[in-house]
Amino acid sequence: MQEFYYRRVEDGTFCLTGYEGDEAEVIIPDDKVFTILSDKVFRGHDEITSIRIPDSVTDMGEFLFDGCINLRQLKLPEQLKTLWGYTFVRCGIEEIVLPDQLRIIPPFAFKDCRNLRRVVCGAGLEKIYAWAFGGCDLLTEDGLIHGLKVEISPQAFERR
Repeated sequence: MQEFYYRRVEDGTFCLTGYEGDEAEVIIPDDKVFTILSDKVFRGHDEITSIRIPDSVTDMGEFLFDGCINLRQLKLPEQLKTLWGYTFVRCGIEEIVLPDQLRIIPPFAFKDCRNLRRVVCGAGLEKIYAWAFGGCDLLTEDGLIHGLKVEISPQAFERR
């Protein structure tokens, strides 16, 4: 069984604020227009192997997937504009494609994602901040696939 908790935001859409469940495959319901996945919603759910995120999501919170060590791949919504710090920290993700709407990768977004090997940057990406990929031992700048002018902090791959 999966339980989702949410609240309405000012623009009439919804923010997913909580999740309870123990299933490997999570499907965020599409009966509401979710635009925000709040902080820590899936934190510590190591049983999760896949999550289906609605295309309406534009913001993903801090520590959202913290400790989801069995989550290997994730399709991000095309409308995603904002990742907050630590979104994928200590997650098992191996590869990710960033949507074109995403402009920055904030500090610590993928911290300690030990299985991360490949990141495909979307057309709109402008900057990768310091420590965004700290502790991602299998990812190098060569594993970032982009043909754009992306400003990459010299500390993007450093641990902190």
